[in-house]
Formats: sequence, C-alpha cells, structure tokens
Amino acid sequence: MRAYLSRRYRLSASHRLYRQGFSDEQNFAAYGKCANPHGHGHNYVVEVTVGGAVHPATGMVCDLGELDDCVRKEIVDRFDHTNLNLDPAFREVVPTTENFSIAIYDRLSSVFLAAKLIRVRVEETSNNSFEYAGKK
Repeated sequence: MRAYLSRRYRLSASHRLYRQGFSDEQNFAAYGKCANPHGHGHNYVVEVTVGGAVHPATGMVCDLGELDDCVRKEIVDRFDHTNLNLDPAFREVVPTTENFSIAIYDRLSSVFLAAKLIRVRVEETSNNSFEYAGKK
C-alpha cells in the first residue's frame, strides 16, 4: 500500500528577478516591480510531499524526525534569511519561485532516501504557489 505524507516548513528570503544581459526596460517588462534593483522578500511556506509503502511495524511512510532534519539542514538552514540571488543554485538561473521549487526538489531528491520525494510546493504569497514534481 502506498501512502503520502506532506509536511510544511517556513523560511524567509529575498530575491530580485532580473536577467543579466537584459536592459532595465526588458527586465521590467518581464518581471514588473519584482525587478526592483533593491529586491524584495517573502515569507515562504515550503510543502514537501513524500510517498511510499506504510511500514508494517510503525504504520508510517517515513520517520518525521528524519524528514524534518533533512529539510532543516538542506533547505531551511541554507536559504532562510538569505538573498537567493547570491546562492550558487541561482548562478545560472533567475531565482523565480518556479526555479526555487526546482532547486529545493533537486536538493532533497538527492539526499532524502527514506521515502520517495513526490513533489515540492512553495507558497510565495497567499495568492501564488508553485509546484515541482521532478522531470517526467
């Protein structure tokens, strides 16, 4: 039997959406006020969903403590209270929340092996959320 577990984490980070090589006008046309040279910040909610067989002895998909420790170490400690533009994960890509979701998924999928990573959902505001479920 396959079951799913979703867990939410919170972090705050800033970013500026702009593409080097674009003029200020092109960046504003693409990203609007998010291209502000001073950047802006968000209080993100990151939801991680894992799935797998329910362990017959524990009745769980995975140990919540292991998942929490992994997400804290790999995601929260790395990105909380940072400027995403300065992180190596965004050296080649604009730190949109779409790309942030992909970076989180890729990082977790390579280190959390206690259950299969199903998807990552990042809530940027109460109106905007983004999901990534890996390459299909």
